[in-house]
Amino acid sequence: MVRSLPKKKALPGVERIVMVASGKGGVGKSTAAVNLAVSLAQCGQRVGLLDADLFGPSIPLMMNLKETPLVDENNRIIPPINYNVKCLSLGLLTDMKPAIWRGPLVMSATERLLKGTVWNPLDFLIIDTPPGTGDIHLSLMQNVPISGVLLVSTPQLAALRVTQRGAEMFKILQVPVLGLIENMSSVKCSNCGNNVEIFGRETDRIAEEMNIPILERIQIDPEVMKGDLLIN
Repeated sequence: MVRSLPKKKALPGVERIVMVASGKGGVGKSTAAVNLAVSLAQCGQRVGLLDADLFGPSIPLMMNLKETPLVDENNRIIPPINYNVKCLSLGLLTDMKPAIWRGPLVMSATERLLKGTVWNPLDFLIIDTPPGTGDIHLSLMQNVPISGVLLVSTPQLAALRVTQRGAEMFKILQVPVLGLIENMSSVKCSNCGNNVEIFGRETDRIAEEMNIPILERIQIDPEVMKGDLLIN
């Protein structure tokens, strides 16, 4: 049964909010979120990027940001800007200190980053989420209307099945699933030049079961290890 959800108040001046998610960790959600945000900015859109992975923030490295955000006279966070994208991450506020929190603190911190930040005006706010389907995802979906969620997975069945369970949660909570990005789809052999599918090829079948399109297949690229942007 699809539950009826209360109407949520939009973020002032933010037109669309897109979550990047996956049930599995290490599949490249942050890479997808960063590239999506910067690509939209290159197309002339006003874009913000929120790193909602409170326990493993990686957006500061990938967006080449180090400065601590300022706050305005109303104690609202002013997100720093790079590549024409407004960015905010707990990693910019706490240095290398780990977040050792339980549910209420996690949800409070998520709401602070989301609603206590000067995002407007934006055409898109891209939210990089942690693995799983926990408190952070629920807090985001309960606080603001989500325009859609973009799923990211590697091609092997173990990762895809966990991502599929996440997709079911979004369906129950009435959040549109925009499609699936298959990351690490293959690697080009340096000797023969052929593409090697080291994780197999299960994505087509699982995407058909979820009734969602595969939006892109991204090869393994050694340059990503350097924290560089993979922008064409």
